Amino acid sequence: MPEDLAVFDIDATRPASPFYNDSHHQWRAQLRRFVDREIMPFVTEWDEDCTLPAELWRKAADVGLLQMGYPDNYGGIEADPFHTIVAAEELARCGAGGLYASLMVHSIALPPLVHYGSDALKDLVVAAVLSGEKHISLAVTEPGAGSDVASLRCRAVRDGDSYLVSGEKTFITGGMRADWFTTAVRTGGDGFGGISLLLIPADADGVSRHPLDRKQGWWCSDTATIFFDRVRVPASHLIGAENQGFLPIVHNFNRERLGIAASCVEYSRVCLHEAIEWAQQRETFGRRLADHQVIRHKFAQMLQRINATHSYLELCAWAEQEGRLKVTDVALLKVQATETLEFCAREAMQVIGGASYIRGGRTERIYREVRVNAIGGGSEEILRDLASRQMGI
Repeated sequence: MPEDLAVFDIDATRPASPFYNDSHHQWRAQLRRFVDREIMPFVTEWDEDCTLPAELWRKAADVGLLQMGYPDNYGGIEADPFHTIVAAEELARCGAGGLYASLMVHSIALPPLVHYGSDALKDLVVAAVLSGEKHISLAVTEPGAGSDVASLRCRAVRDGDSYLVSGEKTFITGGMRADWFTTAVRTGGDGFGGISLLLIPADADGVSRHPLDRKQGWWCSDTATIFFDRVRVPASHLIGAENQGFLPIVHNFNRERLGIAASCVEYSRVCLHEAIEWAQQRETFGRRLADHQVIRHKFAQMLQRINATHSYLELCAWAEQEGRLKVTDVALLKVQATETLEFCAREAMQVIGGASYIRGGRTERIYREVRVNAIGGGSEEILRDLASRQMGI
C-alpha cells in the first residue's frame, strides 16, 4: 500500500453498542496485542504446515484465553457472553478458522463436564485443560449421524463397574491432539432418550484415531476419525445420568452457535476490510477501483449485512446472559451469520479479483472455509427446520 494512503479503520464501522463496558474494552486490547504478537506473523505458515505449535495453548492460557468463563476454583476467569464475542472476534481477525476451532475446542468439550460431571472428573480434567497442559475434544458426530444426533450408534454396554464402548466418531476437531474425549454414546434404546455422555481417555486400550488431513479448509486444525473397539471405561466417567446425555449436548449447542456466529461476523468484516484496502490502491480505467459506484455499493451491502447480523448476535448474547435465549433465535442467528459470511467472502473475492485466488491472504482462506461454517454446529437446513418447529408451524 502506498505510504501516503491512510489505513482504513474497519473498527470505525462497528455500530455503537450498549453491551460493552471497560472490562470488555480492556479484554479486546489485551487479546489484540496477543494475536498481533503470537498469531498474525505465523498463521499462514501454520496453515500451510497443517499444524499449530504445542506451546500456543500455554501462551493462550497465559493471556487468560483458555480460562475465560470457567469456575475460578479450577483456574477459570469470570466472563460473560460479550467477553466470549470479543475473544471470537479477535481470534478471527487472522482469517484462519482452523486456529479458533482447534485452540478453543475445549469450549464445546469441557462445559458438559463442568456442569454435569462429578467432582472427581472435574478435578482430573478441568484445571489441566485450562492451563493448556492437556487437551479435550467433543466426540459426537458419526459417519451416519451428523446433525442428526438422535441417530448416533456408538454404543456403550454396562459391564460391572465399567462400560464397553464400540463405535466410530468422525470430523472430530482436535481429535489427534486430545487427551480425553467427551463422547456421546448410546446406552439405551433408539432416539434422544438412549444417549449418554462418557469421558473417554484417548490412551485407553482399544482407542485408535486416524487424521483427516485432506480438507478444503481449517488446515491448521487437526481433524480425526476416532475408533472405539470394546474400550473399557469406568462407570464413574459417566457425565450426568445414564440415558440423559442429550440435554447436556443440546445445552452446549447454544454456546457453540454463538461462537460460530461471532467468528463469522468477524470473518465477514475481515473480507470487507481487505476488499476496501485493495480497492483504495488498485487503479482501473484511470481511477481507483474504490471510485467506481458499483464497487462502493458492494461495500455498503457488505456492511449492511455485517452490522445487522452483529446486532442480532448481541441481542442473543444478552438473552443468553439473562437466561432468556430462545432456540429459534440462536438457530436463525447462526444461519444468518453464515449467509452473511458467504455473501461477504464472495463479494470480497470479486473486488480483489485474481489476487484473491492466490494462497496466503486472509480472504482466500476465509472463502475456502465458508462451507465448514455453514455445516458445522448444525447445518443451515437443520437449523431452519428447528426454528420452524419451535415456531409451532
